[in-house]
Amino acid sequence: MRIGKKIIVFITGFCIPALVLVSYCLGIWFDHKVEQFREHSIERQLTSIQAQFDRDIARLAFFTQVYAVPFVQLDNLGRAELQRAWPDSKLSASLSLYVVSSGRVRALMPMADADSNATLPLILSTLAAAAPTAKPDVQAGLLMLRGRVCIAALTATAKDEYVVVVRLLPQDLTRLYGQSQWVSGIIQAAIPAESAKGISRTLQLPGLLNGAPLQLEVRFSGLPFAQVKLGLDFVTLVILLLGIAIVTLGYFWLKKGLLSPFKDLMQQLDHIDPAAKDYTPVVASGGAELVILADRVNTLLAGSFQHRERAKITLESISDAVLLTDVWARAVYLNPQAERLFGLSCAEATGATVAALLRSDDKINETLFAFMHGGATEPLQTKMKLPMAVPRVMARNISNLRNHQGQVIGTVILLRDITQEEVLKQQLRRRANFDPITGLPSRMAFEARLADFSAKAGNIAVCYLDLEQFKLINDNCGHNAGDRMLAMVAKAMQACLSRHELLARLGGDEFGLVIINRSALEVAQLLKHLLSQVVLQVLQDKGRHYKVGLSIGVAFGRAPQIRANELLKDADIACIAAKRKGSNQIHFYDAKDKDLAYQRNAPKWAIRISQAIQNNELLLYYQRIESLMPGRARKRMEILLRIQEPSGQILPPAQFIAAAERFKLMPEVDKEVIRKSFQWLSRHSEFWDDHCVSINLSGNSLGAEGMVEYIANQLRLFAIPSACICFEITETTAIQNQQRALEMLHRLRKLGFSFALDDFGSGFASYGYLRELPVDYVKIDGCFVRQLASNAKDYAIVKSIHDVCRVMGIETVAEFVENQAILDKLHSIGVDYAQGYGIGRPKPLESYSLESIYAAPLSA
Repeated sequence: MRIGKKIIVFITGFCIPALVLVSYCLGIWFDHKVEQFREHSIERQLTSIQAQFDRDIARLAFFTQVYAVPFVQLDNLGRAELQRAWPDSKLSASLSLYVVSSGRVRALMPMADADSNATLPLILSTLAAAAPTAKPDVQAGLLMLRGRVCIAALTATAKDEYVVVVRLLPQDLTRLYGQSQWVSGIIQAAIPAESAKGISRTLQLPGLLNGAPLQLEVRFSGLPFAQVKLGLDFVTLVILLLGIAIVTLGYFWLKKGLLSPFKDLMQQLDHIDPAAKDYTPVVASGGAELVILADRVNTLLAGSFQHRERAKITLESISDAVLLTDVWARAVYLNPQAERLFGLSCAEATGATVAALLRSDDKINETLFAFMHGGATEPLQTKMKLPMAVPRVMARNISNLRNHQGQVIGTVILLRDITQEEVLKQQLRRRANFDPITGLPSRMAFEARLADFSAKAGNIAVCYLDLEQFKLINDNCGHNAGDRMLAMVAKAMQACLSRHELLARLGGDEFGLVIINRSALEVAQLLKHLLSQVVLQVLQDKGRHYKVGLSIGVAFGRAPQIRANELLKDADIACIAAKRKGSNQIHFYDAKDKDLAYQRNAPKWAIRISQAIQNNELLLYYQRIESLMPGRARKRMEILLRIQEPSGQILPPAQFIAAAERFKLMPEVDKEVIRKSFQWLSRHSEFWDDHCVSINLSGNSLGAEGMVEYIANQLRLFAIPSACICFEITETTAIQNQQRALEMLHRLRKLGFSFALDDFGSGFASYGYLRELPVDYVKIDGCFVRQLASNAKDYAIVKSIHDVCRVMGIETVAEFVENQAILDKLHSIGVDYAQGYGIGRPKPLESYSLESIYAAPLSA
């Protein structure tokens, strides 16, 4: 409904009824007030009439008392005189005087009305029967005498005698008592008041007979109040008409000042075409509010057209094809990229279904219907192939299009050409899964397919193959030549295998091979054949010929307990063992082999060592080094390392030292041992003068960056004498890192430390190294000491080492001394110190004391 009609409805349906209702209520209210005023006036008139009657009765009673006294005092002669004189008095015209004595009535001054006088004896006899007899009380009241109202009073004058005075009122009591003009009459209430015509009220006055009240009816004229009501209705009608006229004028004023300008504004808005390229601003008049409204509308229109233009420019500028549809999956808009993609203009494509535009079946339409019906808020992203002359792969993104009320009114479909991306992904996937040099599967593909092989096989052999001398080809001939050799080796190995085996390049010069459902003998035969074919491969480069060898590690697994990844680790460990055996060797993994088990658990132990260092869980043990020559002042012992498990078990070093060396953790381990050893010595200053503690330095720590500085800082921090410390280095590591070892040893010797060369003789070292290494002690390897008492060759070797060292001023220490016979031989040779279970077993360093170190020695 338009606003003009709403205002008309408001005026006719609300304002005018409200005026009528108010006028009617005002009339009712005024009538009520008039009625209240009339009732009040009636009550006042009744009260006034009542008061006049009461005054007349009181006066008559008083007059009766006045005349009764002299009447009593007079004798018969006096009473006769009074009777003769009464008619001449003015009172005789309105009053009558009677004497009642012993029931006899005597008219002293009778009434002028004869009829009244005739009936008076009956009234007086009635009064006499009720009259007072003893005391001079006055009784006064009204009584009716033949329809005439009388005021009568009686007073006792003697026993059985009293005087009665009667005043006969005129027949028209209205002239006497009706003071107001609207009192129409006062009569005896012969009929009920409610049945009388006009307005009447009953007035009860004191009666003289039997004490019963006398009822008079007072009638009032209703004309004055009726005139007032008539005047009020006219005024109400005039006010009502005046109100309607004012409302009508207000409506025309609103129509001119508000409705017409508003209607004009609405017509301008109706002529605005949202789809037009431009718009005409609306103009408003008739009030500041309409002008502001027009300005706001123009602002919204400008924003809407600007937003539409911006959206249009955006849709036209993006590289994706954009397709807008309605709820029936029919196209309503195509941006230029979509037009070029489909080969249709926007006008030509409008109304066509999405399935027709995409040259697809109706499933796409069903997908759109389901997507719109579900009201999804997140876009639906899929891929699709667009059948064209050159097929394209498109990334399809579908989103619901909603109106301002949140209702789905269509969809927005974005199509992005990802053909090149998909081709590139396939190429990258192939490069990730296949080695570009050999064409074999990569490590990632090998591990993925290994699980499939394991699930289908009754038994499986996982082989780890590592080329030998391949680095020589890369270093001398370059990586291109190395790639050619890899391709040749891969082709040769692939030629030895059937389609049931899986060969892959794991990285560098390492290959992986999976053989299923073959016995160990068959696997060994196949690997030997494969190894022979690899050895036959010859690379010619710049007139030179190069060959490679092959080390193979094999791990077996049987269903149903096949763990493919664990088998690959075991094969890797077996390959390391094969390399140790020599060139072109094959080694089968054996879980009972401790060395292989240590290698297999090396990563786990490396993590455990790091945690032990971080959590301060490394434990220091000591083992005595017994002096075999009397008069030695210093007592010696070697610091040994242990790790304690949470269960309390103490782990020997054989289980974690190899892992620490493999993963380059020994420098951190050595630093922790040095710190703890220095700390223990700092707490036991009583051992400084006569003790020397031997601490092992691993090959990784020799020449390690910052190791010398660390030792020097710890020495200053704990303030211990450097003469208490002897560092032990193994012969093998000293030779392998000779230059770095020499530099480090010389720097530490300047700080006052001493040195021992450990495991001497096991590495076939030349005695010439003893001249270059600044060592103070040589520890003869235990392999020559264990059989010293029974093996003449070992005896000769130990004696020769001792003799050379004595000439060079170096003291000797024999390791693995386990019995007295070995001690005797060492005494005969002249070895300076002995160490082993025969001297003392390793014990916790914290338990060390001077008493315990000499408890029950073998030499005793």
